[in-house]
Amino acid sequence: LAAPPTATAPPRQPHLPAAPQPSTPPQPPAHGCQPLPLRTPVGPDAARWTTFDGERTLIAVARTVTSTIRVLDALTPVLRDDPRVHVVFGYDPTSAFSDGVHDLLRAHGARVMPWDQLTRVPCDLIVTATENADLSGTDAPVLVLPHGVGFHKLVPDARGPHERVSGLVPEALLERAWLTISHPDQADQLAALHPGTVGRTLLVGDPCYDELLSSRGLRARYREALGVAEGQRLVMVSSTWRGQSLLGRQPDLPARLLAELPLDEYRVALVTHPNVASAHGSWQLRAGQASAREAGLLLIPPTAGWQATLVAADVLIGDHGSVTFYGAALGKPVILAAFGDESMPGTPMAELGRVAPRLSGPAIPGGPESPGGPESPGGLGLYEQIERAIAGHDPERFAKIGAAAFAEPGRALARLRADLYALLRLPEPATPPPPVRAFDDPVPERQEVRSAVVVTAVDGDTVTVRRFPASVSGAAGEAGDREDADGVYRHLCCQDREPDRRLVESASVLTRPEPAATPVAALRWARETLGRYPGSVMAAAVTTGGDCLATLRDGRIAEASATGPIRDPGLLAAVVYGWLRAGRPLEGIATLRMGGREEAVALRARPTGPPHA
Repeated sequence: LAAPPTATAPPRQPHLPAAPQPSTPPQPPAHGCQPLPLRTPVGPDAARWTTFDGERTLIAVARTVTSTIRVLDALTPVLRDDPRVHVVFGYDPTSAFSDGVHDLLRAHGARVMPWDQLTRVPCDLIVTATENADLSGTDAPVLVLPHGVGFHKLVPDARGPHERVSGLVPEALLERAWLTISHPDQADQLAALHPGTVGRTLLVGDPCYDELLSSRGLRARYREALGVAEGQRLVMVSSTWRGQSLLGRQPDLPARLLAELPLDEYRVALVTHPNVASAHGSWQLRAGQASAREAGLLLIPPTAGWQATLVAADVLIGDHGSVTFYGAALGKPVILAAFGDESMPGTPMAELGRVAPRLSGPAIPGGPESPGGPESPGGLGLYEQIERAIAGHDPERFAKIGAAAFAEPGRALARLRADLYALLRLPEPATPPPPVRAFDDPVPERQEVRSAVVVTAVDGDTVTVRRFPASVSGAAGEAGDREDADGVYRHLCCQDREPDRRLVESASVLTRPEPAATPVAALRWARETLGRYPGSVMAAAVTTGGDCLATLRDGRIAEASATGPIRDPGLLAAVVYGWLRAGRPLEGIATLRMGGREEAVALRARPTGPPHA
C-alpha cells in the first residue's frame, strides 16, 4: 500500500453561509404525526403541570439525525443529576435529512416541540450541532457543537447553490453564538475563514474521541457481541454521504470484500453516515447490500454502535468522513477506498488523505477516477491489500494527525459542562464532572450465511479449508465438483434451508444447520435429503453429541469428530470431502486448518448403507 501523490489542483474555495431565511412551513414527519405545541415544561401555563421547579430552560435543536445524536450524546452526561434545567428539543423538519429525527427523539423519551413554537418560548440557552437551523426571532445565546471532527468538510449550503464549511454558522448568528472546538488550531482556521469567529470559540475537546479511548479496554467484549471469533479479523467499512463517499464511488465494495475474504477468517461490518439512510431510506440501503447481507455483512445502525465497532476492528476501510479520522487517531490501520475533494485544504483530515494508503481496485463505471493511483499496489486483490496493511501497520503512523485535531483528551465533558453552565448563568452542580464512559455493546443487523463455495487443499494429513459466501461468489451456476489444482478441490455447500433454491439444487454437499437428536435421526435426514436432491454427493448433519455424520450417495457413512469446539457441519463435511477427493481411506486423524487456526478431526467409517439413487 502506498500513499497517493499530492494533489496539484487548486483548492476549492467555500462560500460563507448565507444569511438565514425564514424557514419553510414545517412538514409532517415521515410517520404522519406533526408534534403539537408543548404545554409543559414550556408554554403559557407550564407551571401548572410541571413536577420539577426548573430554574433555566434549554432548547436543543433537532434538525438532522447526525446533529441530533451529537446533542443527545453531549447533553445526557453533562446535565446528569440536575433537575434545575428544563430541556426541550425543537424539531426543525425543514432539512433534506429530517427523516428519522422525530423517531429518534421519541425513542429517547425527549420532549419534542414543533419548530414554529421556538420564537414563543423564552429560553436561556440554545444548543445545536447544526449550523443550518433558522434561529432568527430568538435572542438566547447559542452553543454550537460540532457533528464531526472539526471543520474539515465542504457541504451543500441549504440556503443557496454554493458550498459552505460544515460547522460554520451564518454571520448574523456569530454575535451570540459560541463555537466549540477540539483543538486550538481550529480557532485559527475559523478566523481565516471569517473574522467574526475571533473570540467566539470555546476549546472543549471531543467527547466522542474521549469515549473511544475509554472504551478500548472492552475490545474483546465488543468483538464477542459482533460475533467475531477468536482468530478472526474484523474489517470495518465506513462511508460518509454524497457521491464522492465510499458507497457513492464503490457501492459494491462490501460484497467484493466478502467474496474475497474467507468467511472463517474475516468478518466485515458496514457503517454509513446517517444522511445515507435519511436521504434514501433504510430499505434502499438494505436492498442495495442484499447480497452482502446474505454473505454475512454486519450492518451497524447509523445511530449507535459504530464507536464500539471501531474499537473492535482490526482494519478500517474508509473515506473522508469523520469515522475514518477517528479510526486513524485510535491507531487503527486505515485504507482509503475514496477521498473526495470536499475535504478542506490545510486540515488534519486533508493530511490524512495525503498520507493514508489507498485501496486499489475498479471505480464505478462512469464515475471519478479510481482512488488507486499509480503508486497503488497494482495487481493485488483485496485480501492481499488488507493483509499487507495489517502486517505493515505502525500504530504511531497517524499519531501526529490525531494530535492536531484532539487537544488534551479526557477533559472534554468537564470543559463542556463548565461552559454550558456559564452560558446558563447557573453554578455547576456540586457533583464531580461527568465521567468518561465506555460505549454499550454494538447490536448489528446480520444474517446467517447458509451457502458457501468451499475450497479444500489436502497436503498429507492436513486439510486446509477456505469458505466464501455463495451469494457474492457467483456460485448460482456452479454445479458439481472440480479440481482447481493438484490436491485443491472446490465444491458448493448449502444448508437445506437455503432460500435460494438454485443454490440448493446445484450443491454437492448439503447440511442440516440444527443438530439431530440422535445418529438415527441424522442418517434418516441424510437419506431423505439425498433422495430429494439427486445432484448432491453428500449430506451431513451434526448430532447433539457433536459428531458429524456425512452420508455419501454411494451409501458410505463417515463420522467426523473434532477434538476442539468446532461443531459446524459444513466445516466437518469439508474435511471428509477433501479427504475422499484425495483418495484417503475414511480412517485416521486429519488436521483442519483455517487461516492461523488448527484443530484435529478424527475420521472413521461407519457401517455402510444402501446407495442412493
